[in-house]
Amino acid sequence: MSGIVYLVGAGPGDPGLLTLRGAEVLAQADLVLYDGLVNPLLLRHARGRCERTARIWGEEGHNVAQAEVNDRLITAARAGLRVVRLKGGDPFLFGRGSEEAAALAQAGIPFEVVPGVTAAIAAGEYAGISFTHRELASAVAFVTGHEDPHKPSRLVDYAALARFPGTLVFYMGLHHLRTIAEMLQAEGLPADTPAAVICRASLPAQRTVTATLGTIADAAARAELKPPSVIVIGRCVRQRERIAWFEQRPLFGLRIGITRPNELPLTCEPGRDVPWTGLPSGAGGVAGTISRCLEWGAEPVLMPAIEVAPLSDATPVDAALARLGDFDWLVFTSANGVRAFWNRLWSCGGDARRLHNLRIACIGPATAAALAELRLRADLVPAAYRAEELAEALAPLTAGQNVLWARASRGRDVLPDRLRAAGVRVEELVVYEHRDVEAFSPEVQARLARGEIDWIGLSSPSIAAGIAQLLSLSPSPANGRTPRFAAISPVTAEAAREAGLAIEAVAQTYTWDGLLEAIARAAAAT
Repeated sequence: MSGIVYLVGAGPGDPGLLTLRGAEVLAQADLVLYDGLVNPLLLRHARGRCERTARIWGEEGHNVAQAEVNDRLITAARAGLRVVRLKGGDPFLFGRGSEEAAALAQAGIPFEVVPGVTAAIAAGEYAGISFTHRELASAVAFVTGHEDPHKPSRLVDYAALARFPGTLVFYMGLHHLRTIAEMLQAEGLPADTPAAVICRASLPAQRTVTATLGTIADAAARAELKPPSVIVIGRCVRQRERIAWFEQRPLFGLRIGITRPNELPLTCEPGRDVPWTGLPSGAGGVAGTISRCLEWGAEPVLMPAIEVAPLSDATPVDAALARLGDFDWLVFTSANGVRAFWNRLWSCGGDARRLHNLRIACIGPATAAALAELRLRADLVPAAYRAEELAEALAPLTAGQNVLWARASRGRDVLPDRLRAAGVRVEELVVYEHRDVEAFSPEVQARLARGEIDWIGLSSPSIAAGIAQLLSLSPSPANGRTPRFAAISPVTAEAAREAGLAIEAVAQTYTWDGLLEAIARAAAAT
């Protein structure tokens, strides 16, 4: 029984530019074969196996031959799998997707093409350049820059391009930039024609160099630009002076280490989703922090210091769930606590009706949002999002009452200590585990060694201690560029200093958004 192949355009790099259809088929795929230009953050949409099939030049030529990719697609589909071939930009525009489609058609494999945001158009718009303009250009030509202009038989007609009444856009031409510029000038295109090179378009690492046709090769060489890149030639380049917008974002170009762990999934038992969650999940947590970084122009680098996991033995949780009527308040201090508690309640045959006698307190808005996914509303959220403030707000309401705190296996004991001192009976219920990460991923290790992480955000005392330990086991940057550190609260800042980390920014609002705002202020001041 044959499966199906989806040839999906991943867009230019910004993961927010993936189409809705692209995200839909990624979530359904059994196998994802993705190109080297695809942003790995897009793989968070995927649930199946993901394999990198990068067709990029290396010491031994192409990493994966096109024929091998074609055979892999056909073999997987014939095995009955739903396969996504994820390609940078659009699959057909200089993407060789049409060759893959032809191979699939010849093999009798069903396939669908999901167009993507064209890399060149996105590059221009993220650099503040419109390829068409009623006063500057009424046409645009997309040209391969990968073809050697000096080969005896060329498909690219430079004489025609020199006479073209519009904007010229060259793909993959950085290595041939000087020759392209010389050929166009030799065919009559004026040397003072505006030109630009845009690299790493739509990503925080985007760089744009503008000059004239006669000087663009030297300007690009001085800037040490690297592919992937797009070359733009024409009067439209002048628009960049007024409408460049992407580089104006508050965290543009900064590479920020995100140390928070992934969230526990909202499930009722392994492999099954809760039938209805009320609100779409993923708006908060790590996904929300990633989105905020991208929105503000930063590159999120995932480097969790701890992992979260379900309990290996849920017997104590089940026992507590059987006597929820003994408690007056239920307290959550993390979104993971909400999900872990709910997962076990649901798996034991319970639902929201079991909480009818309880009032619920949450430490902050992110935790309350996780509760809202279940269509449950928090009765108490303190104005400041720390255990001290939660205890102060909760103590007068719970004196002489029974409080159940759904917590992680590790954490600060400020909340129960202060409540007990106020005469509150507190039962601590561990609903999920915190585990130390033994080492950063090889990718993070390599980036630290190259000095490619600008800031690291610390969101709890335990995470601060864990990061300090992991950094002590990591290589020192060869260029001497060590990360700067920001803390989510004064308590976390103090713990970080005790662990030997120098804190340069502290959030005023104790959330990850507040942490990013603190980094933006500190970066702007230096």
